[in-house]
Amino acid sequence: MTNHLLPDLHLAAGKHDSPDAGVCLLEAVSLVAGEPFTDHPACVSPVLGAFGRALNDAMPDGERQQLARLVPLLVGSVDPVADQVDGLRCAFFLVSEWTPAWFDLLPDLASHAAVLRGLPAPGSWDDVAGWQSTIAAARGAARGAAGGAARAAAGGAAGDAAWDAAGDAAWNAAGDAAWGAAGGAAWDAARDAARGAARGAARDAARAALKPTSDRLRARAAALFEELVRGRNA
Repeated sequence: MTNHLLPDLHLAAGKHDSPDAGVCLLEAVSLVAGEPFTDHPACVSPVLGAFGRALNDAMPDGERQQLARLVPLLVGSVDPVADQVDGLRCAFFLVSEWTPAWFDLLPDLASHAAVLRGLPAPGSWDDVAGWQSTIAAARGAARGAAGGAARAAAGGAAGDAAWDAAGDAAWNAAGDAAWGAAGGAAWDAARDAARGAARGAARDAARAALKPTSDRLRARAAALFEELVRGRNA
């Protein structure tokens, strides 16, 4: 596969054994770069690679094709200094924008959403570590509020099942759109809080109820990803 074939490239979700089985965003990069076929090409920034793999799989098929134009720009994007800056930007997005958007689904969490949105942009990973008590408090409130909503809707053991299933459905609807780019501790906390906030939706209605939020956040994640990729080529 060469650059002049990129307009005909069709990106597929997931990891593939060979190009004949399908090609995701990062696998396409490996082919263009002349590397062995892989979704972890050595020529790509680890931060951009993690973000790109998750975004590729989170997008519906039609949206995913928009990523094809970024394939040549990801080649040669390794830059440890830029990774630190971009990783912090992703962490800030996850904690101050992604997570509060899920909190907005439950009015009882409005105060926690406001606190997370009010966090200042981090200048270092020490700043991110300093968020943990704030995130932990929000996460605990989210779990309690969402658990109560699920149990009220279904009751008893069925409520427990609905709680877990709705959380999984909600997260699948949203997609893991930036999981690897934020750094372990910040992302784990943000992800748990987001899942907890979404569990108030009943299982059968989860995707429909969460679609506006997931669509908006996916679009924002895609815009951030493209901005970061193009920034490596400025």
